[in-house]
Order: sequence, then C-alpha cells, then structure tokens
Amino acid sequence: MSLTISGIRLAFRGLFSTKAVKDWTQSRLIQHSAVFFKAEPISETEKEAKTEDSQKDKVPIIDPLTSIEYMDSKAYSHTYGDKPVWFHYRRNFKGWIVPETRKTCIRAGKMTTGSPCPVCRDEYLVVDYRNVKLLEQFISPSDGKVIASIKTGVCQKQHKRLLLEVARARDYGFIEDVLPFREYDYDEYRAIAAESEGIKEKS
Repeated sequence: MSLTISGIRLAFRGLFSTKAVKDWTQSRLIQHSAVFFKAEPISETEKEAKTEDSQKDKVPIIDPLTSIEYMDSKAYSHTYGDKPVWFHYRRNFKGWIVPETRKTCIRAGKMTTGSPCPVCRDEYLVVDYRNVKLLEQFISPSDGKVIASIKTGVCQKQHKRLLLEVARARDYGFIEDVLPFREYDYDEYRAIAAESEGIKEKS
C-alpha cells in the first residue's frame, strides 16, 4: 500500500515539475501563435466577387408603379388567377392552434426563411396606397377592415404596412370607406315620446 501511494506521489511530482509546466506553456504559446500573424491582404477581384455574391442574395426592390402594372399583367393572372394572393398559401405549424405569424421574412435585404409570406415571396407585390388592386384583396367585404394576419398568413411587418397603406388609401380617396347603413324605426320613438308627454300632462 505504501509503495502505491509513493508511486502516485512521484507521478504527481513529475507532472507538475517545472519542466512539465514549461513544456505546457510552450505548447499553449505555439497553439495561439497564429493570432499574432497578420492576415494576407484581399485582392480587388476577391472583393468584387464577394460583393457580387452578397448582391445576388438580396431581394430586389421594385417600384410601386411597376407593381401596379404587374397586377394587370398576364404573368399575374397566370400565377394567381382570380383568387387573392394569399388564397393558396399554406402555413406550416405544430399543433392545432394557429400561432401568430413571424415578425418578418426579409432581414437586411435578404430572405431569411424558406417559406416566406404571400407578400414577401413575390417581390413584385409592393404594398402601397396606390396599389388598390392588391390592397382590396386584404380588406374584408363585410366590415371593411383589414383581414387578420392569421388568416392571410402575411408576416407582422407586412400586416402593419397593410394597415398603414389602407388607411392612407382611404385618406387619399383611392379606396372608398363604406359606412354601414342602419335603419331606424321612428314609430317606436314617437310612441315613447307620446307616453312621456302624457305623463307630464297628468302630473
């Protein structure tokens, strides 16, 4: 038993001797020595190639007037037909409860998801107060309000933009703000007024 304990002590002394520590520090310095070397300068051609690759990934910005022309084109009718742009869109989610849509599909000018919302997936669909044909697809015909994002599937950024642009379109007169028509029965009002007058006369 004493031999084994002494052997262990000798082994520990050998591990933590000055030579072992010196070797360990040297190995650490060797491992981290690459940090002190300067990186090689990048050539102009490599810089141009990197910028071209980054530009390819970015979503192109389309003018609202071009989007309005696209809404009346054959390409649009062939793609969507006579249905709204969100009609054939299906979201993937877990469970039975429909969750809130994602915050945005495009970050720093690049698409960050494989299944973008109905507006973000087509760069020619620009939400603008002048693009009435697109805005009307997101307005409920029953109450005139913008349809909830849970039903249309648009991301929260595009939904907020829809709310703003629909309000602007109504302010500028591009979209008619239809108020609900209400019918009142004035006979009932007259009967109540006559009763109140009769009570006053008796008193």
